[in-house]
Amino acid sequence: MRSDALILLFCLSLGFLCDAYVLQQGDNVSETKSSLELPVLWDELQGLTELVLSLRAEAVERRQLLRTLESRLRDREEEAEHLSQQRAELSQQRVEMNQLLSDLRKTLEEQKGDLKVAFSAALTDSGSVGPFDQETTLIFSKVFSAVGGAYNPTEGVFTAPVRGIYFFSFTAADFLKGYMGLYLYKNNQPIIFNLNLNDHGGYASTSSNMALQLEEGDRVHLTLPASYRLYDDSRNFSIFSGFLLFTL
Repeated sequence: MRSDALILLFCLSLGFLCDAYVLQQGDNVSETKSSLELPVLWDELQGLTELVLSLRAEAVERRQLLRTLESRLRDREEEAEHLSQQRAELSQQRVEMNQLLSDLRKTLEEQKGDLKVAFSAALTDSGSVGPFDQETTLIFSKVFSAVGGAYNPTEGVFTAPVRGIYFFSFTAADFLKGYMGLYLYKNNQPIIFNLNLNDHGGYASTSSNMALQLEEGDRVHLTLPASYRLYDDSRNFSIFSGFLLFTL
């Protein structure tokens, strides 16, 4: 609107300038006055021309800016649509992953029902074990059977692979007079202390067994109390065994 008004003003000024020029030719009396006014009008006309050109250039710049903003808006709309598609794909992938995890859990539960865990190991071929100055974990290193990989013959420790009921038994022997005995531990808690007094000399033994409920990762082992001793050789007097009864 402003540009149109200025163009109209420009045309009116041009007409006025032409009228002034005609009057100059027809009226010698006002020749001097018209000669003085024409430069002023011409300067005003040039100023209006420059203003119109400036407004046109400004309008061109604004149209260019508008096109740039419209292009950016289209880009943002395309990005938003792309992100929406990605969210939909991620949502579908999440559903598929949850289904896969559910299937894996079901498979693991089925496998637990078929899980087989058992071990049996003798103490040593070296003869006497102990006495020690402090309570010591016994390492039953002569493995006869080890199914399921739950017993570690290097540490003498059984680690429950699944939650369930396990059965453990042990037998220990010695041939000298005195006390012999064993602790059975679940993690750091003593569960059984089995004691026997060999008061006559010669071979004597002690045995015990029990069923334990274990959580996955629970550890079971036997220890020899301080100042106690045991004996074992190739005849396997001292044995530690265990197996999984059923899972829970």
